Amino acid sequence: MTDDFPIARPSDHRRPDGVDDTTVAALGLMSEALEMVERARGHLYSFHQLIGGGDAKLSEAVEQLRDAGHTELAQRIEDTVIGLNVLSGRWTFQVVEEFDDGYWSTFRAVEREAREKLAGGVRHIHEAEMKEQRRTPGRPGHEAGPQS
Repeated sequence: MTDDFPIARPSDHRRPDGVDDTTVAALGLMSEALEMVERARGHLYSFHQLIGGGDAKLSEAVEQLRDAGHTELAQRIEDTVIGLNVLSGRWTFQVVEEFDDGYWSTFRAVEREAREKLAGGVRHIHEAEMKEQRRTPGRPGHEAGPQS
């Protein structure tokens, strides 16, 4: 965690006094939206790693083409594809950094600001209330929280 996002764990997920159903629903949707963006970020990192791995494999193929006497083709591949930007002026690490520093960081900050301002920073109120409605008190595996 960065200094911008210190670990703050409320003792529970109870709705603070005065927070209405519509606000809880809106914060729940924001949380769901953030989860989708987090998944997209993971896919972006996968893209970054897969492109890097593909580039490394292509370098191996170029060496084998050279070893097999196909030097002209090997040189063409090396000059054309190896080290090629995936987007204008950018390798994948730059795409990841730009996404992290821009959209992702901004989205996280706004979601946190909304939770802090509207619900005292409590996360997942909607889900916690759904859990309480759906669990069977006293039944093993349906505990309200971790057992000490």
